[in-house]
Amino acid sequence: MRISPRLIGVGLIAAVVVAVALSVAPEFPFSDPFASPSVPQPARAIPFTDVNPYGANFFLESEAEEWKVEKSLEMAQAAGIGFVKQQFPWEDLQLSPGPNGYWDNRLNKSTWQKYDDIVNLAAKYNLQVIARLDRPPAWTRVDNRRPERPPDDFARYGDFVYDVVKHFKGRIHYYQIWDEPNIYPEWGDQPPDPIAYTRLLRIAYQRAKEADPNVVILSAPLAQTLENSSRNMSDIDFLRGMYAAGAKPYFDILFANSYGFAFPPTDPPSLERLNFQRVVLLRQIMVENGDANKPIWFNEFGWNAAPSTFAPDKLLWARVSDQLQAQYTVEGVQYARTHWPWAGVFNIWYFRQPGNIPPDRADYYFRMVDPGFTPRPVYNAVKDVATTQGIAGPGTYAVTDPAASYSGDWQPVLSRSVSGGLYETSSRPGDNLTITFDGGGLTLDVIRAPNAGQVYITIDGRVANRLADQFQGRSVLTLSATDEEGPTEVPIVDGLPEGHHVLRLVVGPSPGSPHGEVKIAGFIVHAADPNAGRFRTLLTSLIASLTGVVVVFIGGLRTIGR
Repeated sequence: MRISPRLIGVGLIAAVVVAVALSVAPEFPFSDPFASPSVPQPARAIPFTDVNPYGANFFLESEAEEWKVEKSLEMAQAAGIGFVKQQFPWEDLQLSPGPNGYWDNRLNKSTWQKYDDIVNLAAKYNLQVIARLDRPPAWTRVDNRRPERPPDDFARYGDFVYDVVKHFKGRIHYYQIWDEPNIYPEWGDQPPDPIAYTRLLRIAYQRAKEADPNVVILSAPLAQTLENSSRNMSDIDFLRGMYAAGAKPYFDILFANSYGFAFPPTDPPSLERLNFQRVVLLRQIMVENGDANKPIWFNEFGWNAAPSTFAPDKLLWARVSDQLQAQYTVEGVQYARTHWPWAGVFNIWYFRQPGNIPPDRADYYFRMVDPGFTPRPVYNAVKDVATTQGIAGPGTYAVTDPAASYSGDWQPVLSRSVSGGLYETSSRPGDNLTITFDGGGLTLDVIRAPNAGQVYITIDGRVANRLADQFQGRSVLTLSATDEEGPTEVPIVDGLPEGHHVLRLVVGPSPGSPHGEVKIAGFIVHAADPNAGRFRTLLTSLIASLTGVVVVFIGGLRTIGR
């Protein structure tokens, strides 16, 4: 019996074809044709909520040595913290009226320098600054009995806000307008006045947006109090008064204080009690006033862990143990992120103080880190959780999600047309974006426009299989369009196996200009096909069997041929 050489050739070619298919299977695994398509989970729909939820309050302006500022920020980054809440006292910056007031004649240097250094160091450690603007200089008032009292002319405060926002444009994106105006002494030695505060907020908001339309304005956090007197007003009543005075258009995020006192995070809200969930009552007021699409961020959040030897009259925030402080802090954030779609950043009170709060005061025991830089249990608990959050699973994400890491001169641009309330833009070649995800595919949400730039993309160091153009081992995505367009979903990669993957995007030049703008509005992670591994195993077994058959077959042919 003779076998046709042509038949032998066909068999060998078939084996080679199947082997080649197997060699590319890791990048393009086979899918189960009967499996349900993966549908990403919806994004956190309210702007400024798809963020790293961990922040902390700092007192960096009081540090005498720069290395302590840097050490604090380095430890914050190591703990997974993403936001630095920092005061920028007006009295420390503008020493006299007018633009020349930002110069210290005694020290012969700019008053901006200390704060420039803080902001630059925060950027070095990839930390966002939330700047608190209050505490006017004495020259702004006739009555100086209390340094916290607002200026006699609110327009002066507006000028100061404008100067600060203009000076830090592109470096600070979040500003807090005043602090706790519902209590003494933060509004001075005078009755709290939600109408007057709303007027101050309106002036500050308008001047800030004049200096930089893309800054985000946070309302003054209100002190948690049940008291209504000539000096203090309930936070609930004060917020109602703000809305009645027309505050709604003049803040982007409601800032709130949320101490836990002696109660666990699950303790329900009550008009008669101060606890972590009291913020739900503020949320109800927002909803009643048609403001449900704004988020709430948390200005001062935490539990006090003063020793049990403290007298009750010294425990202004009640107390819990060190262990419960750590547990409640993490559980509070987790509870809120699970149950409250409007919750954003939680600024723990506080990270570390430079030594001006003595141990005989209860507020000494809020710290995450001792003055000598020894971490407390609450620091370690936050670190265990916060440092594991930077991987995106299947779902739809805003550009502010912690799975997206930016390097270079990216700038946020506020936009109501995109998920998360803003997009990130860069026109500097070499700026890059890294997205770490766990899924089978990824789609970028981009904004195309005339003369837009292009980006180079790799997935796990290789080209992306949904982009046709390539250059020097990288996929190329060109964002230019004939007309201005809104957000557009562009599939980047699919068919990835289960596990962690990394998209790296590098800004390149525009085809027509070296400074074309790149706008990234969000991203979608698609689930990996759970059957891909099973089908690959079956295919591997099939190929092994076929290979054995071919070998035996060819051996038989040789025998017959003899």
